[in-house]
Amino acid sequence: MGLRRFNEADHGAAEEALLACCGSRRWALRLAAHRPYPDVESLLAAASEASYDLRPADLAEALADESWMPQPLLGMRAPGSQAAHTALRAAHAAYEARFGHVFVVCLESCPPEEMLDTVLTSIRARLAHDPDEERLIASEELRRIAISRLVHLVATHSGAGARA
Repeated sequence: MGLRRFNEADHGAAEEALLACCGSRRWALRLAAHRPYPDVESLLAAASEASYDLRPADLAEALADESWMPQPLLGMRAPGSQAAHTALRAAHAAYEARFGHVFVVCLESCPPEEMLDTVLTSIRARLAHDPDEERLIASEELRRIAISRLVHLVATHSGAGARA
């Protein structure tokens, strides 16, 4: 989309684009309302700040939105054995049963050949958390995912750091 197009988009279009980055309507409304952003770094800083301000209901909304994403369970496309994929499906089910929402983890810099192990290790470790601790971790992972998606949203052919 590019930062200039994002800044100049009508409010509804900007909000919809932001909702593709994070499913919290409050987060998207906040970022859309504070346009124009002078540069990508300012937008990302505002996105992080809005992420830190998510209320429990906002977090629940964003996590529910992640469960509707048209993709297989996190890590299921990664190369690995059938047994590892079966273990991952079981871990996802145990996580959702324990915490009531999908498992999220940012895999932005994870090589594809390490994804399955990374997700499985992370989900197993996080199953031991109490719900409040896990809510904080899930919130941080969502923030990281949203920032990554936002970077891709405003990236332009001439570079993501271009001024508007």
